Amino acid sequence: MSDNDTTDIPGELPDDPFDAIVEHPFDSALSQRYLVYAMSTITARSLPDLRDGLKPVHRRLLWAMRLLKLDPSQGYKKCARVVGDVIGKYHPHGDASVYDAMVRMAQTFSLRYPLVDGQGNFGNIDGDNAAAYRYTEAKLTRVAIDLMQGLDEGTVDFRPTYNGEDEEPEIMPGLFPNLLANGASGIAVGMATNIPSHNVAEVIDASLMLLENPATEIDQLMEVFHGPDFPTGGLLVDSPAIIKHAYTTGRGAFRVRARFGEQEKGQGAGSWQLVVTEIPYQVQKSKLIEQIAQLIADKKLPILEDVRDESTEDVRIVLVPKSRNVDPEILKESLYRLTDLEVRFNLNLNVLDAERTPRVMGLKELLGEWLKHQIIVIKRRAEHRLAKIDDRLELLAGYIIAFLNLDRVIEIIRTEDEPKAVMMEEFQLTDRQAEAILNMRLRSLRKLEEMELRREKEALEKERDELAKLIGSDKLQVKRLKRDLGKLRETYGPDTELGRRRTTVEEQGPAREISIEAFIEREPVTVIMSQRGWIRAMKGHVDLSKPDDFKFKEGDGPAFAVHAQTTDKILIIVDNGRIYTIGADKLPGGRGFGEPVRLMVDIDEAAKIVAIVPVVAGGKMLLAASNGKGFIASMADVVAETRKGRGVMNLKPGAKLKVVRVAPPAAANEEERRDQYVAVIGENRKLVVFPQIEILEMAKGQGVTLQRYKDGGLSDAIFFQLSKGLSWKMGGETDRTRTETDLTQWRVARGAGGRMPPTGFPRNNRFD
Repeated sequence: MSDNDTTDIPGELPDDPFDAIVEHPFDSALSQRYLVYAMSTITARSLPDLRDGLKPVHRRLLWAMRLLKLDPSQGYKKCARVVGDVIGKYHPHGDASVYDAMVRMAQTFSLRYPLVDGQGNFGNIDGDNAAAYRYTEAKLTRVAIDLMQGLDEGTVDFRPTYNGEDEEPEIMPGLFPNLLANGASGIAVGMATNIPSHNVAEVIDASLMLLENPATEIDQLMEVFHGPDFPTGGLLVDSPAIIKHAYTTGRGAFRVRARFGEQEKGQGAGSWQLVVTEIPYQVQKSKLIEQIAQLIADKKLPILEDVRDESTEDVRIVLVPKSRNVDPEILKESLYRLTDLEVRFNLNLNVLDAERTPRVMGLKELLGEWLKHQIIVIKRRAEHRLAKIDDRLELLAGYIIAFLNLDRVIEIIRTEDEPKAVMMEEFQLTDRQAEAILNMRLRSLRKLEEMELRREKEALEKERDELAKLIGSDKLQVKRLKRDLGKLRETYGPDTELGRRRTTVEEQGPAREISIEAFIEREPVTVIMSQRGWIRAMKGHVDLSKPDDFKFKEGDGPAFAVHAQTTDKILIIVDNGRIYTIGADKLPGGRGFGEPVRLMVDIDEAAKIVAIVPVVAGGKMLLAASNGKGFIASMADVVAETRKGRGVMNLKPGAKLKVVRVAPPAAANEEERRDQYVAVIGENRKLVVFPQIEILEMAKGQGVTLQRYKDGGLSDAIFFQLSKGLSWKMGGETDRTRTETDLTQWRVARGAGGRMPPTGFPRNNRFD
């Protein structure tokens, strides 16, 4: 061999390592490998098996705890010991994920029927984490024992662990319906599952109906199966139709609400408070309280004064209203809409069937598949027991032969060098029988023992006949399953503490949209704006005829004053055609001079405020520009939701919004409608009068021509009843009013030029 030849040297690379590389398209290689990963995630991590409702990590935890003999009657052991066994023998993943799964199995607020009995800090409903596994201890619950019942009876297959050193069960055989009882959630690749917990007694009742009549429809099942039963209680408020549809298709969503206790008396005279005693499933109590407190701080729920957490082992959240006059139902409805006191729980019955295939099933199909599995368990248990009986009967037959020929058996044992072979040949014994006889104790060689063996043989033969009939009869298997389900129902029945239904099914409509007025105490106020744009709201309806009585800063004076209620919205109307909105309850009080309105809304510095108008339900108003254009707008249509206001009137260059008049209430009949007129006067002292119905109603635009001008523009406009005549103030010290009833010469079509007004009309061309 030459110095450069290394082909035969162990561990050396070939001359060209790239010869071992196989070219393969990247997209197909990636898709193949991702598909393997996806299937592993779906079948071995995220989706539960419908037969026992467990994922592999939960199944391995229970198996490890069983081997550690952590039965309910035994003492606790450190969780670190359990987690160590699981990740060392069965589940080659991180200890944190395994311990988190174990913690959830012990939390009474996470699982309806906990599988682990924890001792120590296992977290709480506030969202606090559990203590480290070196501090906590655990053992199995009675539920877990029921779920694993039959593991030693040949009911399920076992498979090697990941390293081949041990075995683990493929599924748990117990009769406890864990999938629906405790639910499951998980996100895989391309699919997910989300199953709520249910009441075991209801699951058993529905299963018994299917066993009695496999053709039972979902309508009949829903008579005994009432939907989710969450560990934290609460109210399920959807209609029966919505709940039935979800369980028919395997997909849907449920509205879950908190439960309020009895309304309690507060500290003040006549005051009261609401108490939340149960919160929706998977809602953290601490975050819920923070959510409510933030609403109070942001003044988004002004009818609520305070929230207190007085919880101990039971939930107790106290809600204090702003005043005793607050409607409790309005407060509840508001909390349902604004907080997690009402949540939606999505149902997705996506599970692995007996062939490990992911499928979305309806309730009937799911229960049917689970019952098939339980029938298989019954048959396998019977077959396993039958094999054990056959083995025992074989030995009993040998023992009885030995007793019948006791002296000869003793002689053979004493004299023969190979007694086993001699006995097998002479008495026609099997190898097991001969070996068992040779291993008998001398104390067993009694007459009484022979009688006991014969009784045992008769009992076993009788049991064998019953098992053979059970294996060969579908009806007997169904009968046995009914009997077993009946016994299980007694343990988890609705009259037991664990089996009592916690979530109440109570149909309620969706939370109502509560207007902001419901959050505000309705009180009369007088809104005052100064010439410089300072605004305030004085309590009560003060006399508007004496504006000089109001206090203003030096150099300032009154501009507008209107009566309103604290629940009203106030329209700030500007000459550039924009309208801004401010809640009357948000205006500063009347003790001072108020605040500049431009700090509350974004009014252009060059714009001039022409009117302030309280919004009235169903109210309308006339908007008229200086060029004689105008239209009637509904107050509800022009309310602005932002500081920037709403552009309502489109103005031509040089034109300004000049006149705002609130329209009279809608006419009750045709005669009243025909009597409603509008009077418009221009700066040129020309007056026109025409019916109100000739003006268009618009939400936004330029409007129609109210009066035509050759020079100047619009000065004023007013609504009036033609039958009562047109009135205007004469001015002077008497401040009397004059009324003109004969308006024939001014009654024209809308858009006319008009004629000079009646004698005595004010020189300022204003109606008031």
